[in-house]
Amino acid sequence: MPVGDGAVRWATRGKCLRVLVVVHNVTSATRLLDVLPLFDGDLRIQLLATCPESSAFSAGTAELLAGTGVPVLPWEQALETPVDLAVSASFGGRLELLGGKLAILSHGVGYTKRLATPDTGAGAEPSSVPVFGQAPQWVLADGVPIADALVLSHPEQRDRLRAACPEAAPTAVLAGDPCFDRALAARPYRERFRRALGVRTGQRLIVLNSTWNPASFFGDGGTGGDDLLPALLPRLAGEFPVDEYRFAAVLHPNIWHGHGPGQVRAWLDRARRRGLVLIDPLEGWRQALVAADAVVGDHGSVTFYAAALGTPVLLAAAPLHELDPGAPVSGFMRVAPRLDPGAPLREQIDRLVEHHRPLPGPAEYTTSVPGEAAVRLRSLFYSMMGAAEPEWAASLEPLPLPGHEPVSVTAPLHVLTRVPRPGEVSVSRWAGSPPPAECVGGDAHIAVHEDTRDVDWLELADVVFRDGRPDDPRFGSPAVWTAEVLHRHPGCALAAFTAGPSECLVRPRGGRLLSLSSAPEDPVDPAAAASALHALLGAGGGGDDARAERLVTLLDDGGFTVRSGARSVRVRVRVTGEPAG
Repeated sequence: MPVGDGAVRWATRGKCLRVLVVVHNVTSATRLLDVLPLFDGDLRIQLLATCPESSAFSAGTAELLAGTGVPVLPWEQALETPVDLAVSASFGGRLELLGGKLAILSHGVGYTKRLATPDTGAGAEPSSVPVFGQAPQWVLADGVPIADALVLSHPEQRDRLRAACPEAAPTAVLAGDPCFDRALAARPYRERFRRALGVRTGQRLIVLNSTWNPASFFGDGGTGGDDLLPALLPRLAGEFPVDEYRFAAVLHPNIWHGHGPGQVRAWLDRARRRGLVLIDPLEGWRQALVAADAVVGDHGSVTFYAAALGTPVLLAAAPLHELDPGAPVSGFMRVAPRLDPGAPLREQIDRLVEHHRPLPGPAEYTTSVPGEAAVRLRSLFYSMMGAAEPEWAASLEPLPLPGHEPVSVTAPLHVLTRVPRPGEVSVSRWAGSPPPAECVGGDAHIAVHEDTRDVDWLELADVVFRDGRPDDPRFGSPAVWTAEVLHRHPGCALAAFTAGPSECLVRPRGGRLLSLSSAPEDPVDPAAAASALHALLGAGGGGDDARAERLVTLLDDGGFTVRSGARSVRVRVRVTGEPAG
């Protein structure tokens, strides 16, 4: 149902126009999911889906199709089923055999990459490898265009198609870029996306982006190439204080599903424990681009989209031989700033952000009709079916607000503090690595999350912290948990239970349970506030009596000020419980 031998008998609405969505892999699905809402609300349309099973990256596709709730046809049945329109976002799988009009969309920024067909042959010279979506090997079958409509987003793509394959040029239709239109429409919600990713005021969000294959940023370089990641990832923790920078990774779906999501998480485990967040490759990557202060990427479409949004881009990999030399992406890669792996990373990122001047190419060539993809695509689809469009306006789904990604750093934190005057403390924290040599000075201590895998560090920690719900019965209560931690770890001076993005409950050794809170609209990381309190109580030395006197002063003053980078936040202190024991 609703196709097959029994469809006439069993279908409740059997007179519908059939629209078949051809999903080669998760990558192409991202573009197809952009355009499916164009059919929403139309009782005349029956959506169907199928997978040609021609992609090497088929993992995850069946689950994705099942999640759409659309009837999924086996490829053999799809070829035998008459449809009014088929929509694909890739080539392969004998699409020319489908029984209906066929529209093919790009699943990236136009067609820019060289990709060998099965008959190209191993060891071919890069210049002889055809450009995917442009060369005859991809767009023709027996000399005839595969698509009835080849959707392009800019006239320059049509010009390159005309030069590469004149026979297919008449099928070109300029209909914009729905993916980019959704990102453009989401820009007013940038701060919400940043908050969802756990980015605090004053922090810079740096997105690491990689396409797939050995020459990509995430790749190992292949035969004779350089493997950048093993040396780069630890430096992100060693050079960037966690309270001033937030890192997120956007990886191509072919990485996720080619190697397996579990394997990708395992590869990046140490970086994740130091604060790196992995972005969902299907829905969350555009929101991350809108939220980003800078992108470190490669020759993939996502990097070009970032530049088109005006975000500063630094290229970690740019194998020009894999690109069509006439494509705007190739031109951009030749002039965009490059990452120097041998130079300090933080200086390069800061210089990139502070001196950024957007290059005109990406914004100009991503689409020549920004904001018009919905109108143009729906008009195209219905005209191909020979049907009138619905009376309501065509529109795309707004990008959803991602779920909150709280900052979770479970690697030991090396904390550097300075107390320039009573009631004020500067805090800098580094995850898993001591601070750089140029940052020495002040007092240092160790803060460790209770769930760390580096369990030996718990016995060295001056501050032990965790996050959770205050009413979680597993911890008893923050009062019970803090007392247990101080009893379990005799060397620990302060235990901190983070109860939300702006509050934690702390207990200094031998002291009462205290509440530390900052303004909810502009909070400081509660674990950083706990480290600041530890530094203030210990400032100037002395024994327990001196620490108790300093705490009384802080309570009388109503709190203290935490400085992190250029940011200054007031933290309120109040007593909430009795001494432990």
